[in-house]
Amino acid sequence: MKKLLVPALSLLLPYSAWAQSELPDTTAAKELEEVVIEAPKVVHKADMDIYLPSSSAVENSKNGMQLLNNLMIPGLSVLDALGTISASGQDVQIRINGRQATVNELRNLLPETIKKVEWIDNPGLRYGGANYVLNVIVANPTLGGSLMLMAQPALTQAWGFYRADAKFNVGRSQWSVGGYGKLTKDVKIHRDYRETFTYPDGSTLARTEKPLGGSADNTFGGGWLNYSYVRPDTTIIYVGIDANFKFSDRMHYHGLMSLDDGSPDIDLSDTQGSKGTTPAFSAYWEQHFAHRQTLVVDFRASLFSGHSYSDYVERRAGLTEPLTDVHTYIRDRNQAYGLEVDYIKNWSRSRFTAGASYSANRNRSEYRNLGGEVFHQRQDKAYVFAEYFQRLGRFTATAGVGAQYIDYLFRESGKGRHSWNVRPQATVTYSPNQNHNLRLSFTSWQSAPTLAQTNVAPQQLDGFQWQVGNPDLKTSNSYMLTLRYTFSLPRTYASFGIRAFTSPDAIAPYRYWDGDRLVTSYENTDGGLQNISFWLSPQVEVIPDWLMLSGTIQYRAERMKGTGYKLYNHCWSGDASVQVSHWGFTLQASYQRAQRDLWGETISYGEDINIIELNYNWKNWQFGAGCIMPVGRYDQGSRSLNRWNRNEQHMRMDMRIPYITVSWNLQWGRQKRSVNKLVNSDANVDSSKAAGR
Repeated sequence: MKKLLVPALSLLLPYSAWAQSELPDTTAAKELEEVVIEAPKVVHKADMDIYLPSSSAVENSKNGMQLLNNLMIPGLSVLDALGTISASGQDVQIRINGRQATVNELRNLLPETIKKVEWIDNPGLRYGGANYVLNVIVANPTLGGSLMLMAQPALTQAWGFYRADAKFNVGRSQWSVGGYGKLTKDVKIHRDYRETFTYPDGSTLARTEKPLGGSADNTFGGGWLNYSYVRPDTTIIYVGIDANFKFSDRMHYHGLMSLDDGSPDIDLSDTQGSKGTTPAFSAYWEQHFAHRQTLVVDFRASLFSGHSYSDYVERRAGLTEPLTDVHTYIRDRNQAYGLEVDYIKNWSRSRFTAGASYSANRNRSEYRNLGGEVFHQRQDKAYVFAEYFQRLGRFTATAGVGAQYIDYLFRESGKGRHSWNVRPQATVTYSPNQNHNLRLSFTSWQSAPTLAQTNVAPQQLDGFQWQVGNPDLKTSNSYMLTLRYTFSLPRTYASFGIRAFTSPDAIAPYRYWDGDRLVTSYENTDGGLQNISFWLSPQVEVIPDWLMLSGTIQYRAERMKGTGYKLYNHCWSGDASVQVSHWGFTLQASYQRAQRDLWGETISYGEDINIIELNYNWKNWQFGAGCIMPVGRYDQGSRSLNRWNRNEQHMRMDMRIPYITVSWNLQWGRQKRSVNKLVNSDANVDSSKAAGR
């Protein structure tokens, strides 16, 4: 199969992380006895699939994201235009040579330097509970420097993405400097909202919001400076600083609210937003020893300074004073630190990996709407694991266990909790021949409660709705069993799977009446969430070097049980894409139907979205034009099934956005090898969120 592609969409840039403990290619080939399919395009290994970029895929790409599109990894949804990577509606952890990376860093990769892409749909214990892992392996560059520039402005409104990256080499050292910016300003939106309240005495009140307009801002940017020293297969040192700036993240709704009790209509203004800066520092050391042993140490620290706010105002014509005037303003100054140490030992047909990590979060939240009251939260997390891989003929097996300790405390109340949790994991793979692969895997992980879920500071949402955290929340457990079958036919590659999931003590919201207040809090559910899903992800090379088809179809049935409810949900989701490429032109069209997810008593769904794009490559340049939502209407929403508050809301946006793209890649001299970072410490800083209706 020649050129491959699977795109999908969203508006924001996701972040992802964790660790890959593969040694350089010569060692990895010895250890796993690779089975190559279609000379050579896809390499099936016991713990991953490896995609080798074809020359045509590289030629039709100007950055790493576009190359991923052209690889058409089954189940993976990628779209460079909007900076989104997901799989079956779930987040994907991105890594470049094993280290933590963002979509921006992936975009800044030259396609010519990408040697292979590792797709891990059953991550091991060293990946920290990730659903999927995508690791891009960058080969030894051959030039001394590179410069990449890209501009992607919309033609009809203030929307666009811009980036620049430069790399320089001196001896065994490499410097990298760059920046990016994302603009979304005053995009027109509106909200349809209906809800019915049921009081403890059985009486009801229905409210309907008629949209009168609204707008959305989402403007952010960042920059980085990295240094690396590489002595291949001996020593790697990496030091980097970066800063991300959220200039404006705001949603404003204006509507007319009518009540079924005969009261006059109410003019409603509802605004939520946030701003902030997150600088970070990272340091990395990797040392190879005799007898195929490797030691890795990774440190990361990040800070957050910013604020979130929510303004909710209800007014009635003829009245001077508003009926409801709720203003929430939270100022955060938070810190996060992470340290990880891993040891890897390889033999010809087996591998042992062990590691330990520690992370600390220190959060300070000032509620200015509460007279400047300050709340402090401390969270510490320690994790150790060991994992063993063994090949036995046509079978391979991986088994391991991890243990996690979490401790958190609220200074003002003295409340907190600590717990130990065990994380077992196992995988068995059977490969009868080079065209077929069957894998059964079991994985488990824990999820600690967030700052917003545990913060005891009450937040008012509207005239009588409130939100408050629960400091007594415990870490929740999740378990997943997956059976996956992959097969390859001439010009066709597909993956079929069945996945069962349970989180019996999942953290979810619940509502209760406290006098005349309807309060939303959080609980460790008794029963939690269970679901089962089936999926099929084919890719077909209809006309070699010309026409490619790909997609994913998924069905999921689920049940959620908590205090006072037991709910069921089922849905179809998926994506489809078509790509036509030749003579330097690439035309692609894609459609994605988002999952309908049940969590707590709410069914929510993301973007049902489509896009069409045409690109042309000429020497070091790429010129493109496209349109987001050329057909249909953008819709994102949710439906609450709570017995006290049944509601349904739809957020609709003016998303028919035509845009152009211009990018330029320049390379010169002789480059050195990029850093091959095997692990990545966890130091993601948390922040508060002003609750909104």
